Amino acid sequence: MRGKILLTSFQPWLEHHTSNASDDLLCQLKARRLAFADFLFLHHLPVETAIASAKTIQAIAAYQPDLVLCCGMAEKRDRLTIESQAFYQGQQLQTRLDLQALTTPLEFTEISDDAGKFVCEGLYFQVLKHLQWQQSQARALFLHVPLLTAANRPLILRDVETMLHWLLHNVLAFPIDP
Repeated sequence: MRGKILLTSFQPWLEHHTSNASDDLLCQLKARRLAFADFLFLHHLPVETAIASAKTIQAIAAYQPDLVLCCGMAEKRDRLTIESQAFYQGQQLQTRLDLQALTTPLEFTEISDDAGKFVCEGLYFQVLKHLQWQQSQARALFLHVPLLTAANRPLILRDVETMLHWLLHNVLAFPIDP
């Protein structure tokens, strides 16, 4: 049995954006034809919390993933950042993942406690809330992606692949074939 991973990305939202770094990352991962898990890529979520959340929750219900990795662009950040928590109307929800252990083998990734107060945080909160409400064993994580460049692309791809392997093996207890 292989792990199932749902990855999401957003569409561009500012006029000067020709793409969204989160979607660029998903396209790069898809092109690598990763074979260590079953992947579902949910590209170009609208930059509106209610619609993005509804589409993601529909995909969770249909696909029943073991891991939901929501990705968003963080244009001003220079590294990958894993979000520890999300807030909405005074409520706080945290990922159930051990982020310190997760980031130990990663060289280009940091932990963030600020998911951005925009659609990224809204989506993350709604996904965490849904999984909690469903009493799901699935785990969720939000990853902010900096603009991809020729210099950082290999580092980002290596960290994301390492992260996915680590999560499947150490948290979700799926064997990983070499």
